[in-house]
Amino acid sequence: VQLQASGGGLVQAGGSLRLTCAASGRRFGAYVMGWFRQAPGERRSILAAIRWSNDHTVYADSVKGRFTISRDIAKNTVYLEMNNLGPEDTAVYYCAAGSVRNIMDVREYDYWGQGTQVTVSS
Repeated sequence: VQLQASGGGLVQAGGSLRLTCAASGRRFGAYVMGWFRQAPGERRSILAAIRWSNDHTVYADSVKGRFTISRDIAKNTVYLEMNNLGPEDTAVYYCAAGSVRNIMDVREYDYWGQGTQVTVSS
């Protein structure tokens, strides 16, 4: 399984970005795809996840109402639309996949992309 994250960059506070995770290497029907981030000195945390089979989504409280995860089955791609960004959202963002049971547990994701940097200026 290969995951390629892209779409990061520098944005002003209040701005928006859309991250893309292109997946390949297997069929993802039984998988969960997630977006995570890690700021310097902090642990990697989950932001949002989507179950590939039924489009069920979950979000961390910190991003509910601001971030939206979605998938395009035909393109084998997962997106993270991020709105109303603030400096606290500055981090490296990762996508990951796995046949997880606990969708919010970072440890259950088996495959990781390389990360894309998001920097929000105040």
